[in-house]
Amino acid sequence: QVELVESGGGSVQAGGSLRLSCKVSIYTYAKNGYCMGWFRQAPGKMPEAVAAIATDGSVDYADSIKGRFTISEDNAKDTLYLQMISLKPEDTAVYYCAADGVSAVPCGERVLRGGGDFAYWGQGTQVTVSS
Repeated sequence: QVELVESGGGSVQAGGSLRLSCKVSIYTYAKNGYCMGWFRQAPGKMPEAVAAIATDGSVDYADSIKGRFTISEDNAKDTLYLQMISLKPEDTAVYYCAADGVSAVPCGERVLRGGGDFAYWGQGTQVTVSS
């Protein structure tokens, strides 16, 4: 069983920064590779893909956060990160990390499609950005 536990959410003013963490056990589960991503859902809105990272370290980002958010991982710590800078009120949402093994579809494409086929999800962490 793969478990994901997010942390690091909170409340900040516009222009501020936060770093989200996701403790994930997929590193031991998906020996043949994995795909991980960050997603978010604002109140009353559809879930939105944020960023993806694949086994080879390649990353992809949603246009709305390019240049402001950075996805990274620390394999030794089994942790996925999302560094967020220059936060805007429209970034307010519950942020989720998700993970799965590899598939025929490139990781970035799977995430940016919405991650509907991802098997494992965290419980979410709230990010609130005030103006």
